[in-house]
Amino acid sequence: GGPPDHSYSLSSGTTSEELLRKLNEQRDIIALLEVKMKEMKGSIRRLRLAEAQLREEIREKDRLLHAASAGTRKRHGL
Repeated sequence: GGPPDHSYSLSSGTTSEELLRKLNEQRDIIALLEVKMKEMKGSIRRLRLAEAQLREEIREKDRLLHAASAGTRKRHGL
């Protein structure tokens, strides 16, 4: 026998031109998704930095509160 016939996988009447158009559409979609993925990675990176900064601010405020409350206890002899 010859090479296997895969014509069953194509809808009847599909031309090379139509397949090429579909291929190009898919490539366009992939390119758009890649751009969006890069944008999302940038957003995630910025959000992680903001989260780290907020956590550091919270730690600093906690230190100040503990230092202030320790000073109050000392003044009152507690």
